Amino acid sequence: MDLTTLRITEIFYSLQGESSTVGLPTVFVRLTGCPLRCHYCDTEYAFYGGERQSLSDVLEKVASFQPNQVCVTGGEPLAQKACIPLLKELCDQGYQVSLETSGALSVEDVDSRVVKVLDLKTPASGEAGRNLYENMAYLQPDDQIKFVICDRQDYEWARLKMDELNLADKVGNILFSPSVGQQNATELADWILADHLQVRFQLQMHKMLWNDEPGH
Repeated sequence: MDLTTLRITEIFYSLQGESSTVGLPTVFVRLTGCPLRCHYCDTEYAFYGGERQSLSDVLEKVASFQPNQVCVTGGEPLAQKACIPLLKELCDQGYQVSLETSGALSVEDVDSRVVKVLDLKTPASGEAGRNLYENMAYLQPDDQIKFVICDRQDYEWARLKMDELNLADKVGNILFSPSVGQQNATELADWILADHLQVRFQLQMHKMLWNDEPGH
C-alpha cells in the first residue's frame, strides 16, 4: 500500500464557498476518484485522471500559497489511503485543516485535529444507501454534517435523521444546502424558518462568484 503518493486533480487557492468557514481564503487539495455517483455531483471532472504526486510535493505546493486554511476534498478523498497521512502532515504544519467527505467511507483514522465536513447522502442523491452510520461514533464537536436538499422528501428525511442520530448533540454545525437547479433556495429557507430548525442554511458562494469553474 503506497502511503507516500496521491492522485491529485488540482490544488488551488480560493475562498471557501461552504461550511462554517465560508468566505475564508483557503487552499483546496482535490484528490482524484470517487466510488459514489450522486445525481447532483458538481465535480465529475475529479472522477478520473489526475496526476500522481508525492506527499512532499503536495505539501510544498500548499505551502506556496501561505494559507491558514486548507481543505482536502474530492471526489471522495478517503478513497485514497494516503489521504490519512496527508491530513496528519497538514495538521503538523500548523494549518487549520478540514476534510470534505461523503460519509460513505470510515473516518475512524482521520486525525482528531481535522474538522470533518461529512455529507450525509439524501434519498434524491441516489446514494443514501451508502451512508456509513458507524461514522457518527467518530464525530467531534467541531465537525459538521451537511445535507444537500433536492426536494421536500429530502428535507423531511434530513429532519428525521437529525433526530434519529442526535446530530445536534454531536456536532457544532448542521448544514442544509439546496441542490442547484433542483431545490429553490428561498423555499428551503422558508421551510427551515417555519419549523424553527436549528441548522445553518448555506448557499455555495463559489458558484455565485465563479459559476463553479474548476480551480475556484
